[in-house]
Amino acid sequence: MAYPLMEHPSGDEFFFDGAFYNVCSDKAEELSKPTDDRTYYETVRIKRGVLLFLEDHLDRLEKSVMGLEAFPVDKADISAKAYAYLKELCFTEDGNIRIVLTKEHLLIHLVDVNVPDKALFETGINTSLFAWERQTPNLKIFRGDYKNAVNLKFKTENAHGKPFELVLADNSGKLYEGSMSNLFVIMNGKVYSAPDDKILIGITRRRVIEALKRSGLELQTGMFTMDELVKGNAAIFVSSTPFDILPVTYIDDHTFDSVNDPLLNMISKAYAGYTEEYIASHLEVI
Repeated sequence: MAYPLMEHPSGDEFFFDGAFYNVCSDKAEELSKPTDDRTYYETVRIKRGVLLFLEDHLDRLEKSVMGLEAFPVDKADISAKAYAYLKELCFTEDGNIRIVLTKEHLLIHLVDVNVPDKALFETGINTSLFAWERQTPNLKIFRGDYKNAVNLKFKTENAHGKPFELVLADNSGKLYEGSMSNLFVIMNGKVYSAPDDKILIGITRRRVIEALKRSGLELQTGMFTMDELVKGNAAIFVSSTPFDILPVTYIDDHTFDSVNDPLLNMISKAYAGYTEEYIASHLEVI
């Protein structure tokens, strides 16, 4: 299904195929129309002007391309152009950019994403269950049918209002990831995530695994039904580039005391420290 190359742009300018354009230009209008080109993308977090874990994002971008079309991906060139774009904007704040790649084109733009209020890190988020079995989950490409179905589900309120995130359930009713995040379950002192071949391997997820190691924990492989999570008094959290780690308090009518889980709080602190180390090591090169 056709889908636009540029979605939810923010800021005044974007970069496309070697040139800068205004977001109100004819080029912006052209890129906002659906295209049949196979489109690969990464959304990268900006913190204090540093593109957080950019190397991992570009490795995944290359992997997605190699999985379907196998055209050359110049990661060093994309990295240089992404930082040149931020320099052009004099952007040294926090935000997100999207790197969009096709066989013929490279697009880089600031993107307006759903970033949670600080209060949600303390109260946890409201989510809804969404029955959807991903195709080629390890490859990050635009899929119009999935995007349209997700957008419709986000507009549907549950008992706690509109969901901040959707939790995907496979054909057997087991929860395996979020619509824009990776899903983790803490139960009986252990931390679980779905098998790698079931999910998109998130950049933040990789760093969460490192935070687990720093906390003396090891990620276990496992998926659970809703009944199993409720009976096991599970704590649940999601990880994603735009918001790092967020506790889950509601999945539709079910409530989880994730925000008060000591293991989750320990993991969150370890992840925050790990992120600060990365930023400090990259500030000198921007």
